[in-house]
Amino acid sequence: MSQNEVLFARAQKTIPGGVNSPVRAFRSVGGTPRFFKRASGPHVWDADDKRYIDYIGSWGPAVLGHAHPDVIAAVQQAAVNGLSFGAPTEAEIEMAELLCRLLPSMEQVRLVSSGTEATMSAIRLARGFTGRSTIVKFEGCYHGHADSLLVKAGSGLLTFGNPTSAGVPADFARHTVVLDYNRPEQAEALFAEQGDQIACVIVEPVAGNMNLVKPSLAFLKTLRDLCTRHGAVLIFDEVMTGFRVGPQGVQGVYNIKPDLTTLGKIIGGGMPVGAFGGRRDIMACIAPLGPVYQAGTLSGNPVAVAAGITTLKLLQRPGFYEQLGRQTARLVDGLNGVAAEMGETFCADSIGGMFGVYFSEHPPATLADVNDSDRARFNRFFHAMLDAGVDLAPSAFEAGFVSVTHTDEVIDATLDAARQAFRQIQVAS
Repeated sequence: MSQNEVLFARAQKTIPGGVNSPVRAFRSVGGTPRFFKRASGPHVWDADDKRYIDYIGSWGPAVLGHAHPDVIAAVQQAAVNGLSFGAPTEAEIEMAELLCRLLPSMEQVRLVSSGTEATMSAIRLARGFTGRSTIVKFEGCYHGHADSLLVKAGSGLLTFGNPTSAGVPADFARHTVVLDYNRPEQAEALFAEQGDQIACVIVEPVAGNMNLVKPSLAFLKTLRDLCTRHGAVLIFDEVMTGFRVGPQGVQGVYNIKPDLTTLGKIIGGGMPVGAFGGRRDIMACIAPLGPVYQAGTLSGNPVAVAAGITTLKLLQRPGFYEQLGRQTARLVDGLNGVAAEMGETFCADSIGGMFGVYFSEHPPATLADVNDSDRARFNRFFHAMLDAGVDLAPSAFEAGFVSVTHTDEVIDATLDAARQAFRQIQVAS
C-alpha cells in the first residue's frame, strides 16, 4: 500500500471525506488523492517521494513557481516579528497602495483572509449601497461558499453533480438569479423586467471554475452597460484571474472597468489573503465609515501580506507576463499538436497563465458546452498523466495554471507524458 493510501485512510477517520476542500478527494476522477509534502519551482513531491510537474499551482497562486526564495524570505522575516496583531500595520497600507496602483478601477480596498470572504463582502456591500436585494450570477461560475452564491455554482459543486448546496435556505436562494454565461441577451431581458431591483451582477470575467471558459467582449460590455444604466454594481470576481491573466487582470485585457473587484490567490503569494475594492463612493459604505458591517481578526495578517507584497512586486519585472503567456501558449499549442497527431478529439485553450483542456472539438463558451465534453475520457487521461508524473486538476471542471518556472524542458516533458497518456487511453478504448 502506498503512503498516499495510508494517509487517505487515516484522514477519513477524522476529516469528512478525508480532505479539507471537496475537489481534493478525487471523487470525480476516482482513485486516491496525492498527499504532497514539498514543492519547488514547477514540481511537487508526494508522500511516496514521487515528483510531479504541477499544473495546479495551489489553484493559481504559484505564478512564480513554488517556494520562490524571495517570498519565503519575506515570510520568514515577517514571522520573526509576530504572527498576528489584530491591529493595523504599515504593511497593510503598502499592500492597499500597491493594489490601487496596479488596478485603475480600485480606488479603495479592504483586505480579508479568503476569496469567499471577499465575494461575500462585496455582495453585501453592493446590496447596502443600492438598497436592493437581487443579485445576478452565471451558471457554472463559483464565487465561494457563501449561502446566496451556492446556486448553480461551479467548481466542486459541478464535480459532484450537485449544483446547489444543502443547508442553503430557499429564502436566500430566491434573491439570486442565475443566467447562462456568454449569453448577453438573457441579461438584457432580465434587466428590462427587473432592473430597478438588481443590486449587483457578479461574474468570473474569465471563468475558471467550470474549466477555462473565455467571455465574449459583447458579453462583458453588455453587463457593464446594463449595470451603468440601471444603477446596479458590476462585480468582477478576479480571485482566480487577478494578476494571473495579465498585469491588470481580465479588466485590463478586455478594457472594461468594474465597480468592485474581488481578489485572492496571487495577492497572498501562497498565503491566505483576499481583498475587495473599487469605487470610493461604494467603499465608503463599509464600516466604520458606513452601515455595511464587515470585520476579520486576521484581515491584513502581517505574514500573509508580506508574501503578497513580495509576489506582486516580482510580477512587475519587465517581460514577466510576456514570458508567462509564451510558456502557457507553448503548452497549449503542444497539447493540441500531440492530440491532432494521434487523432484524438481534444482541444486546449489559454489566456495569460491559465489554460483549459477539453475532450471536445472546440473550446467551450458555456457550461452546457463543458458538459458536452467527454468527461470519462478526461478522467482516464488525468490518471494516465498522473502515472506519468504530471499533476493536473482532478476534475474536468477546473482550469490549469502555468508558472514562469515551467521552462521549455518542463513543458516538453509534459508533452511527452501527454503522448504516452493519449496512447494509453486509446489502447484501453
